[in-house]
Amino acid sequence: MPTDPPFDHLKVTIDRGPDANGAQTAFKVPAYDNQTVLDVVSWVQQNADPTLSYRFACRVGMCGSCAMMVNGVPRWTCRTHISKVLDGNAVTIGPLRNLPVIKDLAVDMDPFFDKWVAAEGVHHGALTRDDPIAPIDETAPARVEANAGIECINCSVCYAACDTVEGNPDYLGPAALQRAWTLLNDAKDDGRVAILDAISGTGGCHNCHSMGSCTTYCPNDLDPMSAIAGLKRETAKSFFNTSFFKKDR
Repeated sequence: MPTDPPFDHLKVTIDRGPDANGAQTAFKVPAYDNQTVLDVVSWVQQNADPTLSYRFACRVGMCGSCAMMVNGVPRWTCRTHISKVLDGNAVTIGPLRNLPVIKDLAVDMDPFFDKWVAAEGVHHGALTRDDPIAPIDETAPARVEANAGIECINCSVCYAACDTVEGNPDYLGPAALQRAWTLLNDAKDDGRVAILDAISGTGGCHNCHSMGSCTTYCPNDLDPMSAIAGLKRETAKSFFNTSFFKKDR
């Protein structure tokens, strides 16, 4: 049986982001059973402050566009029940960390996707449409590694959770590097050299401090930290193999 919420209202503080000079606005929001954080933000925009800017689309955890900081933690707000994050009857909601704020809770995703491209996170095809489709062994170790990260929807929660990104703006970030690892293990991708070159330089995988926030907070239970560890191993192998052959010459 549904139970009534323990409070008749919530104290909701909206952090307007650094572009608003740290301005925060508090709202008194009615408390309902089965209320998500996104429901709370929507109530504020619809009933208290129509100027409030935020993003959402699917409301069912498929698009990731509703990601925000909730009491300092990056979350999908559509899949986060308000009762799980309340401090008493209060909650603070802000824009994602590590990304420029456009307005209020809406951030500019361009730097995130620019790094995804910089990590060679695009398919490098070797065949034409006239070639037969190459058979793939789904049980092969490389395919298993590729499949492990394929459900990333680029919500940037891991990027917002990453302290390395905060301290080093050049760092490619967990999502871009996990994508690189996925393609590196994909038998259909022909970009191994380009990928290793892209993720081994400035801002690449060796900047990762292995703190694990990306894996801890991924809403899809993916493991970017292990993917980055795999990239570190492969770049080290490539470096020593190249150095050996140069020395042998």
